[in-house]
Amino acid sequence: MSSIYNKTDNDLIIARINKLTPESKALWGKMTVDQMLQHCTVTSDVAFGKREIKINFLLKLLGRMLKKKVFYGGDMGKNSPTAKEFIITNHIEFEKAKAAFIANFSRFASEGKSSIKLMNHPFWGKMTYEDWDALMWKHTHHHLEQFGV
Repeated sequence: MSSIYNKTDNDLIIARINKLTPESKALWGKMTVDQMLQHCTVTSDVAFGKREIKINFLLKLLGRMLKKKVFYGGDMGKNSPTAKEFIITNHIEFEKAKAAFIANFSRFASEGKSSIKLMNHPFWGKMTYEDWDALMWKHTHHHLEQFGV
């Protein structure tokens, strides 16, 4: 499996991000390309300990039950539910949004596992560095596929 911590693999994702344009259209879902880039930046901010999310008890249980299936099973599924903290409704200048996400994603390879600061995710529960690897890779891949790259 590809790894966010491996420079070569990480660069492959960044190359896909660089194929996006302001005109890129979603194949499914409601987000525009700038909103998707911001969404991915915000979700990676959780790993870096820069953003908190609040999850109620029932969703915590659900996350823990689904974790292995989502991280190590099939794909994430089109139109999967999104935590309210990750729903981006405003528009961001495309190049700024792209640069911010590339900067965040490249941190995984440049800083390695030390970039991860949160080891107990509010939704997914206890996380290992391998869990973060699987989650961030799969989530990013999912959204790049959403925009056809």
